[in-house]
Amino acid sequence: MPEQFATLRLEHSSTVDRVVAELRRAIFEGELESGTPLREVALAGSLGVSRPTVREALTQLVAEGLATREPHRGVSVTTPAADSIRDVCRARWVLEGAGVRRWDMATDAQRGAVRASLEAYTRAVSGGASYQELNERHLTFHLSLVGLTGSPRLQAMAEALVVELKLALAQVERIRRNAHDEAENHTALVVLLETGDVRGAYAFLRQHLIDAEDDILDALGLG
Repeated sequence: MPEQFATLRLEHSSTVDRVVAELRRAIFEGELESGTPLREVALAGSLGVSRPTVREALTQLVAEGLATREPHRGVSVTTPAADSIRDVCRARWVLEGAGVRRWDMATDAQRGAVRASLEAYTRAVSGGASYQELNERHLTFHLSLVGLTGSPRLQAMAEALVVELKLALAQVERIRRNAHDEAENHTALVVLLETGDVRGAYAFLRQHLIDAEDDILDALGLG
């Protein structure tokens, strides 16, 4: 093999990606609950891959916030903490609220992104999509609200918060199975914006995020 190609590992990389995708699916679908140990040997045997492949996949899950690595205890599915959830929800309010208040000043493309993300979310709900897809569509809608600010830095901050919130929201949607209610709430928010009631939309979003924080904490037994 030519030396310049010696580090190319397309097959290995794709195997790691498949392992990550399967573990991510199992976490979001509730097959792997919070706190479940993710043992390399057991996972390698179950998935028919090598331990180094599993180790690399677990490293990626840790980076995504879906798994936690602790000294002498290994890796386990992340257990959301109450204080962390509260803090994330407060930060979401600052970022998403700033976006909603700029609706009238946003570009057509930014407002279009909100409409498109809402449509994709409601379509996923009505189509009976997986919890993983519902979670992704749900969070994409909230990110589109931050996009109304037109600030790449604020969007990057919101994306970082989403990583922390993905697991908690996935468990809430699985436990409560409230995707239809959430879709209706999101639609109501956009209707307020479209009719020019930015003040009303701002207040609606505030209450929506307060309710979301309570729902997450209650569903996870952290209230």
